[in-house]
Amino acid sequence: MKSRTSFTFMKSSVVGVCLGLVLSPLSASARDLQGRLGLGYNAQFANQRSAGGVPGVGIKYAMTKDLALEGVIGVESGSNSQTTFGAKVFKNIFYENNLNFYSFFALGALKASGKTGYDLQGGFGVEFFIPGIDSVGASFEFGGEATNISGSTVIRTLGLTFLQSGMRFYF
Repeated sequence: MKSRTSFTFMKSSVVGVCLGLVLSPLSASARDLQGRLGLGYNAQFANQRSAGGVPGVGIKYAMTKDLALEGVIGVESGSNSQTTFGAKVFKNIFYENNLNFYSFFALGALKASGKTGYDLQGGFGVEFFIPGIDSVGASFEFGGEATNISGSTVIRTLGLTFLQSGMRFYF
C-alpha cells in the first residue's frame, strides 16, 4: 500500500510542478503571436507515437503574447481504430529573434486497440521560425509523461522532434 501512496504523491507532484511552470507569471519577450491562429499537426500523445499511429490535427491560438492553447484531434477508423482528444497549454519563457522558448502542459484522452486511457505531459520546448517566413513554426520538446493506455500507468521521459510535437501554419 505504501508504494501506491508514494506513486500517487509523485504523480500529483509532477502535475503540480508542470502546472506551476506553465502558469507562472514570468515575463516574456517572445515572437508576438497574439491573436494568431495556427493550424498544423501534433503526434505527441502515446497512441500516436506507437507503430501505425496517426497524427492529430492541431489548432493553436495565442491568447496573449506569452500564453497559448492548442486543441488536438486524431482519428482513425477501421479495425485498428484510434482516437485522441487533447489539449495543450504553452507559456513562453524566453525570447530569441526566430525562436520561442516555452514550457507546456498537455492532457489527452486516448483510445487504441480497444483500450482507453489518458496521457499527461509536461516539459519545455522551442518553436522555431525560418527567417523571413513568420507564418510557419516547427517545435522540439522534452519533458516527461504519465500514460495508462497500456492498462497500467507508465511514467517516462519525453523527447519530441518537430515530426511529433508539430508544425504549424499561422494565419
